[in-house]
Amino acid sequence: MKQKTLFGHPVGLFVLFFTEMWERFSFYGMRALLVLYLTQHLIQSAQTGDTVIGFTALQAGLEFVFGPMSIQPLASQIYGLYTGFVYFTPIFGGILADRFWGQRKTVVVGAVLMALGHFLMASEAFFLVALLLLILGSGCFKPNISTQVGSLYPPGDPRRDGAFTIFYMGINLGAFFAPLVCGTLGQRYGWHYGFGAAGVGMLLGLLVYLAGQKYLAEDPFTIKTAKPLDDAPLTGKDWQAIGGLIVLAVLNIMFWAVYEQQGNTLQLFADQNTDWHVFGWEMPSTWFQSLNPAFIFLLAPLLDRRSAQLAGQGKTRSSIGKMAFGAGLLGASFLVLIVAVSGVESTVKISFLWLVLCTLIYTLGELHLSPIGLSLVTKVSPPRLVGMMMGMWFLATFFGNYLSGYIGTYYEKMPKDSFFLLLAVLGAATGLAIFAFKAPLKKAVGDF
Repeated sequence: MKQKTLFGHPVGLFVLFFTEMWERFSFYGMRALLVLYLTQHLIQSAQTGDTVIGFTALQAGLEFVFGPMSIQPLASQIYGLYTGFVYFTPIFGGILADRFWGQRKTVVVGAVLMALGHFLMASEAFFLVALLLLILGSGCFKPNISTQVGSLYPPGDPRRDGAFTIFYMGINLGAFFAPLVCGTLGQRYGWHYGFGAAGVGMLLGLLVYLAGQKYLAEDPFTIKTAKPLDDAPLTGKDWQAIGGLIVLAVLNIMFWAVYEQQGNTLQLFADQNTDWHVFGWEMPSTWFQSLNPAFIFLLAPLLDRRSAQLAGQGKTRSSIGKMAFGAGLLGASFLVLIVAVSGVESTVKISFLWLVLCTLIYTLGELHLSPIGLSLVTKVSPPRLVGMMMGMWFLATFFGNYLSGYIGTYYEKMPKDSFFLLLAVLGAATGLAIFAFKAPLKKAVGDF
């Protein structure tokens, strides 16, 4: 049966767009507040006697490995662990969907778990329990919402890359509004109002998903006459593609370690070292985290159009080349902040426009790497393993996010310009590494 379309794409794409938009609203709303909440309230409260279940054991474990930590390094470590494990569990969520529940049921289970986690954030005592539910829920939700985008298109459909760019715009539309709503509520009216708003967003995403089921692609668990999953051995070409994706994922780890500083040390820098006054009115510092998704929403259509023009001229760049370029832009973005803080006293706040320019550059880098990678996974993975392979792709983000927390522990120990130089070098080195492996990677995954 012919798919119903909207703007040249299946209607199911827009169901997934709005589902992911609300899920990202909930995630980024919570992320906008997390480091500030930890440094300005929760850690001090937990250390002075208020009960946060499991916190004493967590701190003792981290300090056993890394030595005594003050509030900021401890907050960065917790941020890195949380955002890291959000990207660790998707490999298991992918396996659950591929082998047991199917993509639709697994997404619903994930959405319910995340909604419960956000609402539990209202209780300080259950803070770590809430993080655990969010981690488990994201594991079920994240890989299976992304693979459903690819399932809407037949193999070789030229609309697929554009679909992932549109989908990525949905992610960032939610991410744009999240700091404006949740961040403002949390900073101006109380932390738990912000976390509660994130929970409401997750429930709205679940409702959109349930209402739009008829527009989504079928999977073997939603087709009554479906044949059992094919257990035939993987071919040499399959293993080559899997190996290429794994190598590329490993090369991306450092990209995410640097990129995720925006919710960690860059948020602290925005709060403590940046002037957010406009005509005498001061914006909440969490609004900084709306810059990246706003630029994505503005720039993604332009890049998609440019990509289509190049394709029409036979000048399409490979996915590997785009990703190397994106990582290089990420490193270059921190040169802006090095210039901004050089020769400036630590007590002087810089204009927020420096952060705007930095964010613009690393957003261009992200657009050349993240949606391209998601699309590549759905193109080259063996069909029966696409959920697991998407989870594997996110596993690289797990390591990157954890490293973002570890790198963040040096924020107080280093001069600001030296810390930003470290980030610049790590980003540039990632781009060079991907470029160095360009030829074998293209051979493994294909010249996409």
